[in-house]
Amino acid sequence: MRDLNMDNEKPVCKDVMAHICDNLGEELESPNCLLIKKHIEECDNCNHYFKSVETTIEFYKKYNVTISEDAHNRLMECLGLNE
Repeated sequence: MRDLNMDNEKPVCKDVMAHICDNLGEELESPNCLLIKKHIEECDNCNHYFKSVETTIEFYKKYNVTISEDAHNRLMECLGLNE
């Protein structure tokens, strides 16, 4: 899998799924990864969530938005992306 670097190039879905599965300790074609992909495709809530995150990322990239660390943390919390 190629390195996902948002600054250099837009990742394709396969790369995103591979990155997710790598973080889960799974191979891209593993049953767990295939289930995740199928669930995102079929679940309206997860699909909308995924698209909202994707839209937010594109907005940041397009407009080179700079926000305070506090605002960033609140956004990450709102999106459910806190560590």
